[in-house]
Amino acid sequence: LYLKYLAFQISLCVRYNILLLIIQDAIKELSLMNYKKLGNTDIKVSTICLGTMTWGEQNTQEEGFEQMDFAIDKGVNFWDTAELYAVPPKKETFGHTEIIIGNWFKKTKKRDKIILATKVAGPAREYIRGGGNNYTPERMTQALNDSLKRLKTDYIDLYQLHWPERNTNMFGRLGYSHKENEDWNKFEDVLGHLNKFIKDGKIRDIGLSNETPWGVSKCLNLSKEKDLPRMMSIQNPYSLLNRTYEVGLAEISIRDEIGLLSYSPLASGYLTGKYRNNQLPKNSRLERDGDFWTRYNKPNTTEAVDAYYKISKKYNLNFAQMAIKFCEIQPFMTSVIIGATTMDQLKTNIESVNINLINEVVDEINEVQKIYPNPCP
Repeated sequence: LYLKYLAFQISLCVRYNILLLIIQDAIKELSLMNYKKLGNTDIKVSTICLGTMTWGEQNTQEEGFEQMDFAIDKGVNFWDTAELYAVPPKKETFGHTEIIIGNWFKKTKKRDKIILATKVAGPAREYIRGGGNNYTPERMTQALNDSLKRLKTDYIDLYQLHWPERNTNMFGRLGYSHKENEDWNKFEDVLGHLNKFIKDGKIRDIGLSNETPWGVSKCLNLSKEKDLPRMMSIQNPYSLLNRTYEVGLAEISIRDEIGLLSYSPLASGYLTGKYRNNQLPKNSRLERDGDFWTRYNKPNTTEAVDAYYKISKKYNLNFAQMAIKFCEIQPFMTSVIIGATTMDQLKTNIESVNINLINEVVDEINEVQKIYPNPCP
């Protein structure tokens, strides 16, 4: 009887272990996506946003389709693009990324499943509506209508001003030089143009990009004073190599419910570790277009990356996932915009939602920040 009982217990353990393995495998395949409200709206967006700027340059339409298919299956409902894309920007690829997204919408009929964000370019290259300021009513109307046509949709969920028209610091530039009597469209006029688009049903909400605390505050105050549309997001850089958003803008994000959509969370690939020890992988951004991607090639970048890399290894974390997760858990963050050129990169980036950064990891990251503060602003 004892032997029969023992055999029964062993069979239960075997069955239990097999079932446990099946459950564990299923959990690995399941991406438990997180969601947050966009600004003070009721729109819930995934905390991982699918960035698209490589489609039409580094990635083909077929590869873009594969990324969109995978992302939506993993619960990523928020996609970001711009009329300027693909990147690096060129006349011959202007608008190509939007075209690829539009073709996917036409093929899949899944437009209603996606919260779609795009951008109108600020003062731009000659091939974009003749160059110069772009936030006039005529130019913004043309830009929006052209984006809608390329995207094969009737509306944009989040329409963003890609960068300011006025002379101010953006794209990592330091040393602000003030100029009086500049030629740029007034904030209230631009908000008025956007209000018309909202009333026409062509856009739902609006956002800023590459903006300063002064610019954000100005827009928010004018919205209250003049009953104009309210900015719901700020798309600025944020990563382990650039935490300047925490000075000024983080407080605005939290107090005024205008969250960050962080771009370059992996600092153009530096925070994956692939460029460590002077490596230059084939078909990487730096290998393909090194003269364009210079923003993160700065003094102390190598030392900071190595220090963060060692933390990831110490705690057995994927380096890229640790870097993305650090962004996601910030209280001012709405969504982290990831960009990938391969499916393996995309899977790694999206699965960052499933990892946990214990307090010790965050503390050690903050210690590195003290030693190498924002090497790539």
